[in-house]
Amino acid sequence: MKAVRLTLICHGLTDAQRLGRMACPDDALLALPSAAELMADYTQVLSAPERRTLDTAGVLGDQVMIEPALADADPGRWQGLTLKQLQREQPDALAQWLSDPYSAPHGGESLAQLSERVAAWLAAFNSPGSTLAVTHPQVIRAVLGQLLDCPLAALQRIDVLPLAKLQLSFNGQWRVRLL
Repeated sequence: MKAVRLTLICHGLTDAQRLGRMACPDDALLALPSAAELMADYTQVLSAPERRTLDTAGVLGDQVMIEPALADADPGRWQGLTLKQLQREQPDALAQWLSDPYSAPHGGESLAQLSERVAAWLAAFNSPGSTLAVTHPQVIRAVLGQLLDCPLAALQRIDVLPLAKLQLSFNGQWRVRLL
């Protein structure tokens, strides 16, 4: 059985992250990462469908496959709003969303729904060789939660910075490698 290696990398820095604003699918990167920041011996490159992930993956060339399961959580009506604005205008809804992983007061996807989507993708992932997957902080948190069997509420305590990497390997079971 050939080992499966999967490295998840968070997209590059966006204005939304810098400003604490809920992301929009067409958010652009503030600066493109260099190929040296991303390169390794990968047999395939996957990307979530949003512009920021595609732009990050695009540094590696044009052989990027879009993987819908790696998409960011849908923020519903909150798309494009800043956290400061939500604190001011919808403090109870924001507090509920931050404390209850099953809630979706914005009408989008809850953290629990995102985690289920990611768990299903990870359970079916079996590409031998080394794969680089460009995705989002919430998706990387959900993967960590699945592998470590963490309570969903604990995922909000994990910071995932731009270009942060999470390296996984599978040989009968998933393992997390700290770099």
